[in-house]
Amino acid sequence: MFVYSTQLNMDSESPEQAPSRSHSSVQSNVRTKTDIGWDYATLVIDANGKKSCICNFCNKVINGGGINRVKKHLAGYQGEVVACPKVPSDVRFTIQGNLKETAQKDKDESTFTISDEDEDMEETLRRNMKARSVKAGKRKATSNVHPFFSKTVNDGAQPTIKSAMQSKSKLHDVDLAIAMFFYDACVPTNACNSPYYQHMVDKIAGIGHGYKAPNYHALRVKLLGDAKKSVSLLFDSFRDQWVETGCTIMSDGWRDIRQRHLINFLVYCPKGISFLKSVDASDISSDATNLCNLFAEIVEMVERNNVVQLVTDNAANYKLAGTKLCEKYPSITWSPCATHCLNLVLKDVSELDNVKSLVTLASRVTVFIYNHKWPLNWLRKRPGWTEIIRPGATRFGTAFIALQSLYNHKEDLQAMVISSEYKKMLKVGNAVECRDIVMNENFWKNSLITVKVMTPLLKLLRLLDSDEKPAIGYVYDGMRRARKGVKELFKKKKELYKPYTNIIDRRWDRMLRKSIHCAAYWLNPAIQYDRANLCKKNEVVQGVLEMAEKYFQGQALVDLTSTLGHFRDATGTFGRPSAVASHSVSCPDEWWKLFGGDLPVLQKFAIRILSQTASSSGCERNWSVRFIFKIDKKAFDPIDYENIDKTDFWVIQEEPKGDLDYNELENMLQEQEHEPASQSQETGSVNVDENEVDTEFQLLSDRVIDAYNTPMSEIP
Repeated sequence: MFVYSTQLNMDSESPEQAPSRSHSSVQSNVRTKTDIGWDYATLVIDANGKKSCICNFCNKVINGGGINRVKKHLAGYQGEVVACPKVPSDVRFTIQGNLKETAQKDKDESTFTISDEDEDMEETLRRNMKARSVKAGKRKATSNVHPFFSKTVNDGAQPTIKSAMQSKSKLHDVDLAIAMFFYDACVPTNACNSPYYQHMVDKIAGIGHGYKAPNYHALRVKLLGDAKKSVSLLFDSFRDQWVETGCTIMSDGWRDIRQRHLINFLVYCPKGISFLKSVDASDISSDATNLCNLFAEIVEMVERNNVVQLVTDNAANYKLAGTKLCEKYPSITWSPCATHCLNLVLKDVSELDNVKSLVTLASRVTVFIYNHKWPLNWLRKRPGWTEIIRPGATRFGTAFIALQSLYNHKEDLQAMVISSEYKKMLKVGNAVECRDIVMNENFWKNSLITVKVMTPLLKLLRLLDSDEKPAIGYVYDGMRRARKGVKELFKKKKELYKPYTNIIDRRWDRMLRKSIHCAAYWLNPAIQYDRANLCKKNEVVQGVLEMAEKYFQGQALVDLTSTLGHFRDATGTFGRPSAVASHSVSCPDEWWKLFGGDLPVLQKFAIRILSQTASSSGCERNWSVRFIFKIDKKAFDPIDYENIDKTDFWVIQEEPKGDLDYNELENMLQEQEHEPASQSQETGSVNVDENEVDTEFQLLSDRVIDAYNTPMSEIP
């Protein structure tokens, strides 16, 4: 063991010379050193009390870091200190082994209390230990705190609460507890898609340990009352929007599982749809007078000056009730549900003999494939395969979408029926019939033509049935384009297009040809400034004037009509470059808010017309607590070809009952065995460009048109 002094060679100096040096001896109060590194180094202290070490081999002075830094100097570790060039190899090997042994000992001590399940915290401690070993040489004093506790007290990289408390097993226990509640209470799993689901979990986690959930009485009485107050506040915020832009009252009758006749009343504005009330009309005679009185009561609830139109069912009693309501309130317009009218058009077209036979043949092919294992498995192995859509019983548009789906699988189906493996299926019933249908070219040509004819109507139905934005400005234009497109598709051959246009005209003239649709068509800037396609019929201008006379009288009416020419001719702010550039991409009501300020009377008139909806399809949904509270709307596409075969496509807006009906569940499972399995895809809202050029209106060749009238061969 070395004697610690401030002298390099104490033995060579005389006692008289020692006091004259600037350093003083510290032999009497220096603690005994047991580390192996002190066998090869000397500790010296200057007059200021600063300690340093001197290598006995190369006489290098090492300031700071203690004996650990000296051992790295002797072991030849690069980075913190220069390696000793004169240390013997046996000494270097000994010091290296000592450093490795010390590092392993520190590692074992740092993890002695960590269980196997706390993986996150263990990883954090290992990182802290690594950082501590690097900085260990810089410490001026050692701590008596155990390494496990020192990691969380002294180190800068302190483990988070999440890493210390939320192990994987504990997180799984919490998830399982939530799942067991869902399963035990028969709560539909899509309830976790509610915007309030994660909000609820965050609130529970934020309040801390010991929170007790509300009981049955609290949920049914007190909290329900508080929720009603919140709904009232939300409802009041919508009233301000009704005053500014006007609103549409939507009504629809339906029957619940108890066969009660219920009528839903909702209020539409650009800000969203508000559920107003649901009336049990079981004991009320559904004649026009009673319905008119009921509608008048709803109008007074909303305030008559805020109501622009009433959209109801197309039944005769509703139509007569709407007419009487307009007589009572001259400023209100009654309109039938445009979505329902279009569905009736599709229904009439699907009942045409040629179309009906196509749908029947397509259904036979689809049923055969999904009722037999081998054809279905063979097709699903094809690259890029998607499920074939089957026609729905209540959605008339699905018949044409099913034809489109089957046509898209033409190559795969024909490859299947001509394969050698399919020959083994010919003994199975309907296999020969399926082969004959798939190989019949007339069937495919007629399917293609039918799909092309109905595509514009399906696009319009998709637009009108969405609550994403006001659609009233596109009803007149959509019907007009659909009728014109059918004529162009058949190259204006009257004998071919007449059956379709007659159906469109009959439903359009009897139901949808209303003044408000004409006014919205003319006030829509995207249509008004499309001079090439603008309809110049007198009924359009007459519709604008009729709607203006509903809201204004006297001088105000004169002022309004005198400003219509400014909008038509695009003068003033209507002719600004920004107005011209945005008229085809902005929502019509928003465009008027930006560029109609110079003519406030005309601006208010246009906004009130263009801010309305054209359908009452929102009433058909189950307006439960979830949708009364839901503010952020999603655009659900009613005729989305890519996702129409998904189950959640049809029931995404339906709130399942709280009690599980086991008989109904059993029937659903039996039906599901015969349904095509849908692929799991991500659905999103569908953006519809109302002004895009219809690529479906491609002129057919004469050969294809002639084939449309050629009867298909009889299929056994």
